[in-house]
Amino acid sequence: MAIQNQRRRVVVTGMGVVSPLGTGVDVAFERLKTLRNCVEFIPELAGYEGLNSHLAALSRFERPASYTRKVLRTMGEVSVLALNATEQAIAQAGLEASDIQGGRCGVAYGSCSGSIPPMLDFYSLVVTNKVQNVNSGTYLKLMPQTTAVNLSVHFKTHGRLVPTGTACTSGSLALGNAAELIRWGVQDVMLAGGAEEFSAAQAAVFDTLYATSLRNDEPSATPAPYDVSRDGLVIGDGAATFVLEERDHALARGATILAELVGFAETTDGTHVTNPNSETMGQALTQALADAGVASSEIGYVSGHGTATRSGDVAETVATRAALGWAAPISSIKSYTGHTLGACGALEAAMLVKSLLSGWYPPTLNLSTPDSECAELDYIQGEGRRIDTEYAMSNNFAFGGVNTSLIFRRA
Repeated sequence: MAIQNQRRRVVVTGMGVVSPLGTGVDVAFERLKTLRNCVEFIPELAGYEGLNSHLAALSRFERPASYTRKVLRTMGEVSVLALNATEQAIAQAGLEASDIQGGRCGVAYGSCSGSIPPMLDFYSLVVTNKVQNVNSGTYLKLMPQTTAVNLSVHFKTHGRLVPTGTACTSGSLALGNAAELIRWGVQDVMLAGGAEEFSAAQAAVFDTLYATSLRNDEPSATPAPYDVSRDGLVIGDGAATFVLEERDHALARGATILAELVGFAETTDGTHVTNPNSETMGQALTQALADAGVASSEIGYVSGHGTATRSGDVAETVATRAALGWAAPISSIKSYTGHTLGACGALEAAMLVKSLLSGWYPPTLNLSTPDSECAELDYIQGEGRRIDTEYAMSNNFAFGGVNTSLIFRRA
């Protein structure tokens, strides 16, 4: 109990987004309100023999002129996306160099993998027996901790470094781990989030598992999370970064508090690498509620993982209904952005914070008839919904059986 009394409050003071919805949190949220998805037919994907899905939702990010070769010498595209999102978050938070560089600020960040092009260069030596494509920056661009390390070096942080390479929970796990470091006094500020760059290889991973949408001729109609006619996910890319901060530290420097991160939990299935387990998924949600000290009836909205895969949507909704015990309102941002993989946990959390601030919660696109195998929940459809709630939950689940749940409180 003594340790519990020492727990500090964690608030959000900055957010940044690079996504198919646009660059910038406000831009992305306004794009949500248009109720149009960002999925496109990608000719490049159609050129791969044996690749069945030719769809993606791309951020179309343009690098600023200030991103010189010197700045980017150790960064692949995934780190560049993370850099821009983090610059936005730091600017919104109003952090000074002294807040970032004094040892009380750390980085928690992740992606599914490093950049693909330098991977090809690196492993070409196995094929060609030549190191001609490998230089001093090659490994630094492809290594699994590339986003976290590059952000730390670029912003000159001296605190904790927490790389989170847990596939589709990379972003949400980074937020949760960062919050715990602040709670227990290890850090005062954390830069936390996730990123993913577009690659045909990412699409192929899910395509070989028969988990991708094949509606190549109707990109606006897919993905369709929770719908009876859903046929799989669509790959997306992007990045999202939060500045998380100890509440008194934020107030002392006059920062604007956007929301409070009051609950976090992570569980692992321990049963199968790719097949979801609704029981252990539900445990993550239940533990997050306990961590937040919030009754399930107080959760006014759930940002669902909503991949639009057959087994994933069913397991997720069963877990959500079991944990909450009532038909809570739920929708999936992936119906707009596709599955942004390592970025999705942070991106979806950012949109959730915006919803808490505005009171408007987006519908799931392409959801006409909820699948009867999905649990009984209040699936938001149509024009979105005004909801007056103090608390909302964001859930993500990943290959490896990694389950995360975050609970935010309205500022």
